[in-house]
Amino acid sequence: MLNANSLIYSFKIQSLFMLRIHHIAIICSDYEKSKDFYVNKLGFTILAEVYRAERKSYKLDLAVNGVYQIELFSFENPPARPSRPEAQGLRHLAFEVDDIEKEISRLNDQGITTEPIRIDEFTDKRFTFFADPDGLPLELYEI
Repeated sequence: MLNANSLIYSFKIQSLFMLRIHHIAIICSDYEKSKDFYVNKLGFTILAEVYRAERKSYKLDLAVNGVYQIELFSFENPPARPSRPEAQGLRHLAFEVDDIEKEISRLNDQGITTEPIRIDEFTDKRFTFFADPDGLPLELYEI
């Protein structure tokens, strides 16, 4: 005889099978400034760039080391999203690096301020933060 508990456990829930993150979308306030930052300062590769006249919006597809993709969007008067104090939603984007000090030096040479290096208390790995032109927190995480 079935009871309520046996019914609950008799159904197996199917999990989604996700391979990886496909892309991350970022809405910027100043398209040219953000494009310069991500392409010329961080060194991401442009895969495609389109202007969508009906939306008065640019969409820039960027490759990170040929693997990950960032979509950079512009829209008219997007509302600001708070980063500090920490708010709900996306907290930050983290990028793996082999030599954190070398990458910090590259950022600092381009006028990009980085926080002091910290140690992840759980992995003992080193990391630091910096920000994009709109204040979106970005992290370098040494592997």
